[in-house]
Amino acid sequence: MSSLTGKTALVTGSTSGIGRAVAEVLAERGAHVIVSGRDADRGARTVEALRAAGGAADFAPADLAAPGGPGSLARAALAITGQVDILVNNAGIFPFLPVADTTEEVFDSIYAVNVKAPFFLVAELAPKMAERGGGAIVNISTVVSRQAAKDVVAYASSKAALNNLTQSWTAEYAPSGIRVNTVSPGAIATEGTRDMLAVTGEDFAKTVPSRRIGTPGDIAAAVAFLVSDDADYVHGAYIAVDGGIGAF
Repeated sequence: MSSLTGKTALVTGSTSGIGRAVAEVLAERGAHVIVSGRDADRGARTVEALRAAGGAADFAPADLAAPGGPGSLARAALAITGQVDILVNNAGIFPFLPVADTTEEVFDSIYAVNVKAPFFLVAELAPKMAERGGGAIVNISTVVSRQAAKDVVAYASSKAALNNLTQSWTAEYAPSGIRVNTVSPGAIATEGTRDMLAVTGEDFAKTVPSRRIGTPGDIAAAVAFLVSDDADYVHGAYIAVDGGIGAF
């Protein structure tokens, strides 16, 4: 895979789980990674680990649900190296609730983080990528954005909106050399899903064609490909990394 040396990558929600795995792989490939999240202590530990492994990294705190939060993060990231060549919109919240139990406050918080934040990060960063001659944006979605599932309707619909943004941003920014693509995870074992998978993991794995639960590294590998020069002709793609469950 081609090197990312000389490029700066901003990965949202990268102090744990999928985001941290993405940060680790991009740093390993040579990118200067800007780790972001709400927890400064976890951010510092993540940066320390990336640097200890030989990578370049800094932390930029972010509350993406706060008014002006995405713009503040974009400006903080640009202040670190002067550029952002890669944006990975990974941060997301996923309360699993039936429709009748989903309050307006919960609904708004889901859309603030999962849709509004990526929208305004791209609004801030894509024009600057275009000025530099190009860049790469990857949106992290979910298999339920294209499949019917109960108790996740607000979350699933927010990720369906993100899928549409991938297509719309491709139409708008591909002529400027910016590649926008989606990676769609299936069941992935992370800190956020550990309790659920502890109960259902073995039985659920039997329903997955590949017969296993995914890892954050599975997602990170797909992201690393999409942001590399090897994916130069890949625009507007929806890549399912789900062990085959999305095929049904």
